[in-house]
Amino acid sequence: MNPWRGLGVLPREVWYVCLAILVNRAGTMVLPFLTLYLTIDRRLSVSFAGITLTVYGIGSILIAPLAGRLSDRLGALRIMKISLFVSGLLLFIYPFANNLASILTITAAWAIASEAFRPPSMSMIGDLAGAMHRKAAFALCRLAINVGMSIGPVVGGFLAMRSFKLLFYFDGSTTLLAALLLVALPWRIKSDAGSGPQNGESQIGLHAAKKSSALYSDVLKNRRFLYFLLAMIPVELVFFQPIAAMPLFLVRDLHFTEAGYGVLFAVNTVIIILVEVPLNMSMSSWSHRHALALGAALVGIGFGALVFVNGVVGAVATIVIWTFGEMILLPASAAYVSDVAPPEQSGAYMGLYTMGFSLAFAIGPWLGMQVMEALGPSAVWLGTFACGCITAIMMWLLPKRSNAVQQLEQNG
Repeated sequence: MNPWRGLGVLPREVWYVCLAILVNRAGTMVLPFLTLYLTIDRRLSVSFAGITLTVYGIGSILIAPLAGRLSDRLGALRIMKISLFVSGLLLFIYPFANNLASILTITAAWAIASEAFRPPSMSMIGDLAGAMHRKAAFALCRLAINVGMSIGPVVGGFLAMRSFKLLFYFDGSTTLLAALLLVALPWRIKSDAGSGPQNGESQIGLHAAKKSSALYSDVLKNRRFLYFLLAMIPVELVFFQPIAAMPLFLVRDLHFTEAGYGVLFAVNTVIIILVEVPLNMSMSSWSHRHALALGAALVGIGFGALVFVNGVVGAVATIVIWTFGEMILLPASAAYVSDVAPPEQSGAYMGLYTMGFSLAFAIGPWLGMQVMEALGPSAVWLGTFACGCITAIMMWLLPKRSNAVQQLEQNG
């Protein structure tokens, strides 16, 4: 049987969201090159570039729960359009920031506008796919992200050789194009009352009106969900070591070339593009507990195995292991959040879920480099193994669904 065939059951609106994500990600090049832009083109210090990335991380932390809440109140599609339009315009303005204060200000504004897209897009994908097809839908979403990210940074490298400003104009253009796609595509979403297809914007507005009475404090009363968020923290810290401790270890300590390290990233991307969707289709009947535990364990084993690596073959082997963990864990965790979230609060739940990754982005790279400098690389990789195991054990002990939640998932 063709495991890709099951994607045909996904609503076309899921494909619309993934298409917009693909277009947006295919132009993503400013963030990967931001440090080089600030230090080479603008001749600012490395420390200031680090502060700028921290400001971006803080902005993403602050906006995640707010974007989720606004998604519930105003509708996911509306927030996604606003996010893309505003962030696209800010990218055109960014090169004109000519002093430290203006650079930090526009970075914060851009982070808030850009990262506001994630909670409503994930909430919408989960709502539209339904409980039976959520893992496949989120795998398709990640496929769009990874295909796009395999294009954007490569094109950005060539553009940067001519002018760093071209990065902002190209990224801004693709962001606005993604926004226009969301405006132009023929959205048809069935009404809750079963009255048949309606105009997407009006239907999402109706759905948002039903959600507006929900309170964020209600989410914090869900102990099972809070336990899940807590369990995700250790492995989330691990996920950001490829931009922190891992390049230092491979390039500085094992003497890989920078180009060689870039090729290792391609191994991760190619596997995800070719394998993730079929893998998640074949695992669609797995319980969340089993998938989450296995994914976290593979992530921990893959990074932890770097303690034994002294060459290219070993490094590739570790990437293959943690990539399979990533392909299992991330779609399963997003599907889990969609399953446990009441329909009227799906955005709020996704906001808190994505905020966890934003916190890990702000803490993980710094923590990994601090441990490496103080205790050496072996301590980092043993620590990542421990983090993966902690998350795996906690996921294995994940509290079972209540009867009310099971009934909700069956109806939703």
